[in-house]
Parts: sequence; C-alpha cells; structure tokens
Amino acid sequence: MNKVNESVPWEFILLGFSDRPWLELPLFVIFLVSYILTIFGNVAIIIVAHLDTKLHTPMYFFLTNLSVLDLCYTTSTVPQMLVNICSTWKGISYGGCVVQLFIALALGSTECILLAIMSFDRFVAICRPLHYSVIMHQGLCIQLAAASWISGFSNSALQSTLTLEMPLCGHKEVDHFFCEVPALLKLSCADTTVNEAELFFISVIFLLIPLTLILISYGFITRAILRIQSVEGRRKAFGTCGSHLIVVLLFYGTATYMYLQLPSPASKDRGKAVSLFYGIITPMLNRLIYTLRNKDVKGAFKRLVLKVFLTKNIRNLAA
Repeated sequence: MNKVNESVPWEFILLGFSDRPWLELPLFVIFLVSYILTIFGNVAIIIVAHLDTKLHTPMYFFLTNLSVLDLCYTTSTVPQMLVNICSTWKGISYGGCVVQLFIALALGSTECILLAIMSFDRFVAICRPLHYSVIMHQGLCIQLAAASWISGFSNSALQSTLTLEMPLCGHKEVDHFFCEVPALLKLSCADTTVNEAELFFISVIFLLIPLTLILISYGFITRAILRIQSVEGRRKAFGTCGSHLIVVLLFYGTATYMYLQLPSPASKDRGKAVSLFYGIITPMLNRLIYTLRNKDVKGAFKRLVLKVFLTKNIRNLAA
C-alpha cells in the first residue's frame, strides 16, 4: 500500500497540444467563445423554462436537467484548460485531477441515460398522445431524472476508484487536456487489461444500449409522424424530434469513438480532438440547436423579453 502511495504524484502535467504551440491561441479563442456561449445558453434555458408556465412540461423538465448537466460539465474542465493554455505551467494538482475526473465522468454518464429518457418522452408524446399526461406524470419524470443522476454518479464512483487505484510509479504527464479515464490509464506502470475491459463493458452499457433504445424509439416515432395527415403537424413533430436526434448523434457519435475505439498510435491526437468536441463544442451546439430549431423556446424568450421591457417602462412611468 505504501508503495502505491509513493507512486502517486503531487500534481499532473496536462500536455494537451503543447508540442504544437502555434495551436494555443486559436484553441484558447475557441474554448473561451464556446464556454461563454454554453454558459449563457444554458442559464437562459433554465431561467426561461422555470419562468414560462407554458414550458412546464416533461420535455422541458428533462431539457432543464440537460442544461444543468452541460453547464456543470464544461465548468469542471474548461476553466482549467484556459488557464493552462495561457501559462507555461500546464499542471493540475492531484486533488484537482481527482475531482475533475469524478465530476466529468459522472455528468457524462448521466447525460447518456438522460438522452435515452428524453427519447422515451418523445416516443410517448407522438406515439401515445392521448395517454401522454397519464404516462409522463410529474412523479415518473422526477424518478426517471433521479435514476439518470444516480446511475451516472454510481458509475463514476466505480470507474474513478478503479482508475485511481492503479500504480503510477511517478508518471505524471497526462497526454490530454483534462483528467479522463483512458488518459490516466496510460500512465499506469501495471497491466491495465482488466481496467480496459471493464471500461469497454461499462461503455457498452452507457453508450451502445441507450443509443440502440433511442434509435428504436425514433423508428416508431418516424412511422407515427408519417401517418399524420397534416403537413404542418408533420413539420412540427419532425422539428421537435429532429433537435433531440441531432444532439443524440453529436454526443453518442463522439463519445462512442472515444471510449469504444481500439487503441493505436494514430488514434492519440484524434482521441484528444474528439474528446474536445463532445466535451466543449457539443454542449454549446446543444443550446443553439434547442433554441434555434424550437419555436416554443424562441416564443418563451420573446415573451420574457417583452415582459421585462413592459415592466421596466411601467416603473419608469410610475416614477
């Protein structure tokens, strides 16, 4: 036990793309802009969904959960990445790495389950519209959301513990932008075959199984939509479900590539680029997709802005 403890470094060095310094400025701009848009977009959706009573539905309840997830996920990784890019010291303390590993893995796992739940909500809304309010009642929505959070954090506790128990033998240079399971396993001086097999198995449960259920749900949804006689009705249904499906493909596509690919020297830089996409770019795109393609959200934004504007004018007149 003491031997393992001695192998634990006080800090890790996050290499990122430090071997290509000419990338640092453009990466800093991309990370900063994406983070700002993610923060404002997610906070705006949370506020609007809370204040507008027309959005007090299961769909927007789950969307609010997704916004909280993306907000916390990016905050757990991006600020440290921005600091490291701007400084010559590109390190993170051991404790900071542990916290980052646990939170990012927990929230990513939770999102895998939550996106599947959101597809089930759309399936019931379109394929069982007359029973929607009975099936998707408030109690069930809370239970489903709680199940996604509990399963995500439970998986993170297991994965993080198994990863951090591996002896590092003084190795501390993480070939990544943030602390992630695959990158930390590469530092171990012991055989990681069991850990990699366990990671692959868990990834199948949290990635492939939910993705399969989502695609099956959308098969039934597409069939139901094509039966709608009204062209406007079909367009609205496709628009609502299309936003969710785009988010699903972006998230699961990049995460599946990262966690289920076969390791190879050529995949190292591609893996870092892909993890940046699903960790930074996808949360930003989620908000743009759900706002720009969703008439309900855009209408809620307009009503909220109009309400604030009118309230301000009334106060000015009263003064």
